[in-house]
Amino acid sequence: MTQPLSQDPTFSGWVQNRTPAGRWGTPDDLVGVAVWLSSSASTFVNGQTIYIDGGLTSVV
Repeated sequence: MTQPLSQDPTFSGWVQNRTPAGRWGTPDDLVGVAVWLSSSASTFVNGQTIYIDGGLTSVV
C-alpha cells in the first residue's frame, strides 16, 4: 500500500531522514516479531501494541 509513496523521491527522503533506521520497512522486518509472538517466549505477553516502524514512532 505504500509502494507509490516509496517511489516519490521527496516523501521517500523524508521517511528515510525521519526514521532512526534510515530506511523504509520491508516485509522481512515483521518476521522476528511474528516468530516471537507465535512462540512460547511470548506466552505472558498480552494487550500490547508492538510498533515495527524502525523507530519512527519514537521521534514523532
